[in-house]
Amino acid sequence: HPCPKFLTTLLLLLLAIRCVAQEQTQTKGCVCGYPGIPGDPGHNGSPGRDGRDGIRGEKGDQAGPIGPAGNNGYKGDKGELGAVGPAGLKGKRGDNGERGPPGKMGPQGVQGPIGLKGNKGELGLPGPQGPKGDLGIPGPEGQKGETGLRGDRGIQGPLGPPGRPGPKGEIGVPGHKGNIGYRGDRGTRGEKGDRGEKGDALVISKSAFCVGLTALTKLPAANAPIRFDRIIYNQQNHYEPQTGRFTCSVAGAYYFTYHITVFSRNVKVVLMKNGAKIIHTTDNYQSSEDQAAGGAVLHLEIGDKVWLQVAGGELYNGLFADEDDDTTFSGFLIFSA
Repeated sequence: HPCPKFLTTLLLLLLAIRCVAQEQTQTKGCVCGYPGIPGDPGHNGSPGRDGRDGIRGEKGDQAGPIGPAGNNGYKGDKGELGAVGPAGLKGKRGDNGERGPPGKMGPQGVQGPIGLKGNKGELGLPGPQGPKGDLGIPGPEGQKGETGLRGDRGIQGPLGPPGRPGPKGEIGVPGHKGNIGYRGDRGTRGEKGDRGEKGDALVISKSAFCVGLTALTKLPAANAPIRFDRIIYNQQNHYEPQTGRFTCSVAGAYYFTYHITVFSRNVKVVLMKNGAKIIHTTDNYQSSEDQAAGGAVLHLEIGDKVWLQVAGGELYNGLFADEDDDTTFSGFLIFSA
């Protein structure tokens, strides 16, 4: 309760003030008189420091009341597996499960004992006819039968001996013409005849050409006749350098061939006849000069045209020619029609 503490503090302050007053009186040499009226109580002083813990007291005789139950603690770690307990009682029989698939066929069992004889069965169907039996003993001779019907005509007998010659007949019809007889001897040589008139002279048809590219016409344009401007042979003028086409003047069989030096680009050329593609030749450029060639035999009529052209665009026109390398196109008549 705060009241006793307050009174005790007040008394201590009054005692301290009195002691101070006596000391001042003695210092001045004054005679102490009666005590004055007590002053007002001073302000509360600062609380003192906590005292040291005392010695633990002895255990009391009576236990205190039981406190309230604490909160549930955290779940502990799972303990180690305990020992196997004793086997429980046998449970009730469970329901039957679904029927499983049939198992593999087991080995053949031991042959059982022979059963009892069964009852007699019904009469079965008649069996097949048995084999023919042996010939029996001949029976007694029967009575003579009636006359039978007339039989068929028999086979013709052998030819009899020839009769006597008859009288001479009349003259017959003339016979057929006989075969040609043997060849007779060679006759004498006849006289020399007059000289005949002079015939037409034998005409031998000719048609051939051989042309090549130059440094100016190498790497030709695609999808157009290649204009070979180097004339190696063209006596009949059947090849036209301005157009690059060969025109047939003599109907017959012709052989065309071409030899190509491949450089810097791939090559794909086609031999054309009147706008139709006959044969293709392709060569892929690697890193140095390469060679490609092709040829075919064609039948041409008068006016047919044959030429060589690049197919596949500008990437396939690697036909090359210079002072040391050639690309040529040739053709000639094998025989006339």
